[in-house]
Amino acid sequence: MSGMAINEGSMSPSRGTRKRSDKDTSSAPRAARGVAKWVIPSLYSPCRVGIGNDLHRLADGRKLILGGVRIPFDKGPVGHSDSDVLAHAICDALLGAARLGDIGRHFPNTSPQWKNSSSLLFLRHVRELLEAAGYRIVNIDATVGLERPKLAPYILPMERKVAAALALKPDQVSVKAKSGEGLDAVGRGEAIRADAVALIQICS
Repeated sequence: MSGMAINEGSMSPSRGTRKRSDKDTSSAPRAARGVAKWVIPSLYSPCRVGIGNDLHRLADGRKLILGGVRIPFDKGPVGHSDSDVLAHAICDALLGAARLGDIGRHFPNTSPQWKNSSSLLFLRHVRELLEAAGYRIVNIDATVGLERPKLAPYILPMERKVAAALALKPDQVSVKAKSGEGLDAVGRGEAIRADAVALIQICS
C-alpha cells in the first residue's frame, strides 16, 4: 500500500511457531511434505481376449451340426469336416486369444485326418494346446446367424456339448442365435455364420 512501510520483522513466525529443522522435514511422511505419490498401473493383464468367425455355404443333403448337436434340416454347411461353424468360430477365438494361429493351421482342409470329422475333436485339441501353453479358459460367448430353422430349442444342448469338449461348466459357455432378416447370404438362406469371443487367463 502506498506510503506504508512494511516491517519485515512482523512477517516472521510468531513466538509460538518454530521452523522445522532439516531433520524434521526429512523424517516427515511424503504426503505431509506435499509430495504426491503417483501409482502407475501395470499394462500387463493375466487375461487375454480372442475373436473368431466362420461362414459356410449351405447345400442340400448336408448335415446341419452346430456345437456337436445334429439339427433336423434339409440343408447343411459345405466343408471338409462336419463344417460345424459354431465350433470352428470358438476354436479360432481361443487360438487367437492365446496367439496360437488359426483353425486352418491346425486343421487344414487338405488333411485326410480331418475329413468328415466331428468338430468337437477340434475343440478338445484346441483346449489341449491352450493348457500346454499355460492358459485356462474363462468363458465363451458365441452367436450363430441362420435364417432357418429356428435354433432356440437347441441352444442348451449346444452349450452343454461345447462346455464338455472344453472341460468347462455349462454356465461358462453362452450361445445365441440370430436370423439374417432376409439380408445377405445368411438372410437369403444360402449360408450360415458364427461369431465367437473367448476370454482366457494365464494359469497361476
